Amino acid sequence: MKKLLLCCLLLIGAVVCYGQDRNAILKVIEDQRLAWNRGDLEGYMQGYWHSDSLLFVGRTGPQYGWQTTLYNYKKGYPDKAAMGQLTFDLLKVDLLGKTNAFVLGAWNLKRENDAPGGYFTLLLRKIRGVWLVVSDHSSSNTN
Repeated sequence: MKKLLLCCLLLIGAVVCYGQDRNAILKVIEDQRLAWNRGDLEGYMQGYWHSDSLLFVGRTGPQYGWQTTLYNYKKGYPDKAAMGQLTFDLLKVDLLGKTNAFVLGAWNLKRENDAPGGYFTLLLRKIRGVWLVVSDHSSSNTN
């Protein structure tokens, strides 16, 4: 009976931790969206691992580094009008253990003259208790 009770308590603890981690991941992504919509690229980048090992894969191929990613965002989105209003449609959030997670989603921008969008896959890692994007592969469904 004690073993059954212990197993139940461990299962409940795992479910609670899963929910807390999932909510923390969703908050990282929501905080990024809110920063983007304020025109705050530096705030948006706070969801990324501040490391030279950060991997971003986009239309030009793999690029490494937090600073490189910020530079590329600033180059591609030089002002608030170019940034538009960002929305996400999260299709999947999977915890891959205690410190890794996978997110699949769609992104859409609403701007004055167009509405580009695409898909992304993120690998997040819990680093010093904080969930951060360590790898981002984003694609565009526009030319």
